[in-house]
Amino acid sequence: MQQVRLWVHYCSTRAMPRMELLLWWGYYYVPCRRIMATAFTMPAPDFNLSPITGWTRDHWVAFADQQLLAVRPRFSPLKAAILLAGRPSSSGAVSDGLEGFARTFLLAAFRVAGEGGRDPHGHLGLYRAGLLHGTVINGPEAWLPITDRSQPMVEAASIVLALQLTKPWLWDTLSAGEQEQVAVWLQGSSRSTCVDNNWVLFQVMIAEFLATAGFEHNEAHIVQGLDRLDDWYAGGGWYRDGDNDGTGDFFDYYCGWAMHLYPILWAEFAADRHPQADQRLEISRRRLAAFLEDHVRFFGANGAPVFQGRSLIYRYAAVAPLFMGEAICATPLTPGQTRRIASGAAKYFLDGGAYDDGLPSLGWLGAFEPMTQEYSGPASPYWTSKAFVGLLLPPDHPVWTAIEEPSPLESADGTKHADAPNYLLHSTASDGIARLLNHGSDKYYAPGPDEPLYRRLAYSSHTAPLFTEHPVDNHFAVLNDAGTPSRRSRIHRLAAGAGQAASWHGPVWSDAQDPADSPWRVATGTAAAGGYELRVHAVAAPAGSGGTVRDGGYALAGHPSVLAPGVLTDGRLYTAIRPLHGLTDGGVHRGEGESPLGALSACGYLEGRLSGERTCFASLVYLGGEPPAWVPPAVGISPAFELFDDGTRVSARLNMGAGQVLEVAFAF
Repeated sequence: MQQVRLWVHYCSTRAMPRMELLLWWGYYYVPCRRIMATAFTMPAPDFNLSPITGWTRDHWVAFADQQLLAVRPRFSPLKAAILLAGRPSSSGAVSDGLEGFARTFLLAAFRVAGEGGRDPHGHLGLYRAGLLHGTVINGPEAWLPITDRSQPMVEAASIVLALQLTKPWLWDTLSAGEQEQVAVWLQGSSRSTCVDNNWVLFQVMIAEFLATAGFEHNEAHIVQGLDRLDDWYAGGGWYRDGDNDGTGDFFDYYCGWAMHLYPILWAEFAADRHPQADQRLEISRRRLAAFLEDHVRFFGANGAPVFQGRSLIYRYAAVAPLFMGEAICATPLTPGQTRRIASGAAKYFLDGGAYDDGLPSLGWLGAFEPMTQEYSGPASPYWTSKAFVGLLLPPDHPVWTAIEEPSPLESADGTKHADAPNYLLHSTASDGIARLLNHGSDKYYAPGPDEPLYRRLAYSSHTAPLFTEHPVDNHFAVLNDAGTPSRRSRIHRLAAGAGQAASWHGPVWSDAQDPADSPWRVATGTAAAGGYELRVHAVAAPAGSGGTVRDGGYALAGHPSVLAPGVLTDGRLYTAIRPLHGLTDGGVHRGEGESPLGALSACGYLEGRLSGERTCFASLVYLGGEPPAWVPPAVGISPAFELFDDGTRVSARLNMGAGQVLEVAFAF
């Protein structure tokens, strides 16, 4: 029996960092328990090999099977769609059925290809049948055609990737006529335009599949897509997800699960056909290595990724670039650290309730519709399939055989400035919390609603922003005469000192207001250490303005209680916000149905008064696993804090004691 195995030479012995597809003869046996959809259990944890998570490669294989068996009852009669209950996406129910097919097909492909073709549950047979019925023009379960900026283009990219990976066991078993039938549907992409962001990579993958399969394709889509990717490269391994003509900055998890993933896979598939494949792979290797220096800081010790950016229902798909780093020798992690972070993320969601009924919900742990986008449908969460790219690394690869090791975040406190997105990444080993202090990513297109997933001052792996009508948590606002808080929309970067980050914005108070027209300016600088964040705000107000400002801390969910003035706890985490300059004791915002982490939520805040055309404020914000130390006591009036503003530059210094000093300085 002929099989294809994706093999990766270990970095210590490789002359060139690239994956190689090797054809080989023989039987590749991996013991696999028979799993029933109605009574699935995971393998017993192996704490000898994986002392932190207990997960091994067998757990990843079993988790893939669990998901694939769970959707079987939802296949349409001819298997061309997977029909899940729930709110349909903006593309409609027919498109959603294709999405369910395509994204689980990708999962099946990683699972089967990773096992050298072994398919004890017969996954591929179902997708083979669906593929042939879905691509019949005007057939009873025909897929929607691929047209300009249409959702089928997105799903076609998953389908061609799955077909590439399972070529010997599926594509090669089709007749010439059946292959042409599939190609005709895919060729709709050749005649279509796409959204000018990560979608260009879908067209790259579709065109490459058609080319390698010997069908007419749009070669210009490959060249243009890869060139466009270069346009969005911002340095340090970071890509913007499109540029929208420069109106805003778009940094989020798409950088990892799209902008890094697809070019590497394209280079592997195009290696024997495209003259730039090897060069492109080397470029991707260098950029991925740089990106992972930051990306590894996005995962808390609890396994959760930092809660920031759109499409968070894709959850642990964020670990895909970690596995790719192992595959092409582009990672700062040891194999044991890679597995620990990746398995920790998948385990966090499985154990946390994201699959309570066997199917992933539209949310984080449980269902939470406010965090979804209009393009999200019931099957959208199956883009978690990308995390299973790790199964392409064979069982004897070190990522599966090395003893699990703590992640860098668990070993020591860390603070790192990510230049391209202007993030300050801050983590603490004692509680395993990863934090992102945001001074660069805003997802601003045009005047419109607030964006809680992009425009807060801070995000973390252990908390989530509140989805409120008006922003409260991790947000500095000017309150208008009606008490409505201003919004932070377009974020403009400011230079700051080492270990700091700063930005300014033009506050607005409604969906219709353009921040470019705002006569107000608010600048914020941040420094962090040990779970504490020094925030310094400068407000430039129109002449004659007065009023109140509000500064919010991290929100907690569950049943938060007030431990002390400005200090909240849910029994595990503690958040606090303390006045340093210009602010006074504030209060607590309490909400219901505002957090994806619990029905009830609370957030502490401070308030202060504007005192002229230029006013400065400062606060000390805390998030940790222990109550804040508040060193020195009564820090709000202590001479250990100093703030200077000469009208063009703001600087502040806080002596936290024990040799710990936080400093912020920026021109404004």
